[in-house]
Amino acid sequence: MLTPESLAQIDRELTKYPADQRRSATMSALRIAQVEHRWLSNELIEFVANYIGIPPVAAYEVATFYNMFDRKPVGRHKLTVCTNLPCALSGGADAGKYLQQKLGIGYGETTADGRFTLMEGECMGACGYAPVMLVNNHSMCNHMTPEAIDKKLAELE
Repeated sequence: MLTPESLAQIDRELTKYPADQRRSATMSALRIAQVEHRWLSNELIEFVANYIGIPPVAAYEVATFYNMFDRKPVGRHKLTVCTNLPCALSGGADAGKYLQQKLGIGYGETTADGRFTLMEGECMGACGYAPVMLVNNHSMCNHMTPEAIDKKLAELE
């Protein structure tokens, strides 16, 4: 289910922990699997659990607890806008509305062409740079004015 490159990355993660604590690599292994597949199906979670040698339920617990893991297909670019109070008051709510209008979708939806999924996110720890947006769970963008949003969307095309 995973490429040899992804399996090698998981193997590297496993070396960071004692042999009897392989469960510690669960988050990293799921992240690697998600980067390759863009979301985590039940089958993929079970595959990862079996590969690292933990009960599948332990991997499901991690995949369903953390919002960085996508349990259903998402667009090529997942945009998560922080709408917690500090960001909302500093333009996060406006940034979210602008993205919804610009993309023609609401939170939790994906554009018809499959390019963008828009999500509402919890605090990202960057209140001083509000409004902030996370792209594909990895790239933090700050001061997301309409102009900055337009520029980022153009870069993602």
